Amino acid sequence: MFNAPEIRIFALTLSPMDLPDRVKRNFEASLEVKTQALAQLPEYIALAGELIVRRLLEGAKVLSCGNGGSAADAQHFASEMVNRFERDRPGLAALALTTDSSALTSIANDLAYEQVFTRQIQALGNPGDVLLAISTSGSSPSIVSAALTAHEQEMRVVALTGRDGGALATMLTSEDVEIRVPSDSTARIQEVHLLVIHCLCDLIDAQLLGN
Repeated sequence: MFNAPEIRIFALTLSPMDLPDRVKRNFEASLEVKTQALAQLPEYIALAGELIVRRLLEGAKVLSCGNGGSAADAQHFASEMVNRFERDRPGLAALALTTDSSALTSIANDLAYEQVFTRQIQALGNPGDVLLAISTSGSSPSIVSAALTAHEQEMRVVALTGRDGGALATMLTSEDVEIRVPSDSTARIQEVHLLVIHCLCDLIDAQLLGN
């Protein structure tokens, strides 16, 4: 016989009057991090946009990966590339390594979760391709492993990170680009990562289509 899970009712600690103020504080915190990012990141975003377009024009592609919310960001970027951003154009070669559930689960089961992106990069990555590696901490083992494998495949890496950049920041080369959000909050970092992705899409279109 199926037993429904117990549902616990917790006492409310905030009154409805407090909720809008909490929302405002989230907006203010997001604005503060975006303002700091505005002062620090445009040059790096521009470098990444130039790198991606240069490689696309040479016939390469962009592979993207991340975990959790960063997986959604990786898919978001790939969809904007393959379909369109804000203007109609031919599709651009990009593939999110987070979408094939059969590949992901078989690799995690047969090898290790750390290898879920590495194995795909070994199979799909070619010299000249770009890996968009997204990790709010910069220390996700699967993302660090993916970047190492990208280097072995003679690919370049664009890393979207936060906090202190983590292990990912320490293994990038001078030909890679790190875009590090100046925050320790996962939510704030993810919010800026999405803005960075939209900036990259805009830069790519501007370089290919003009202003």
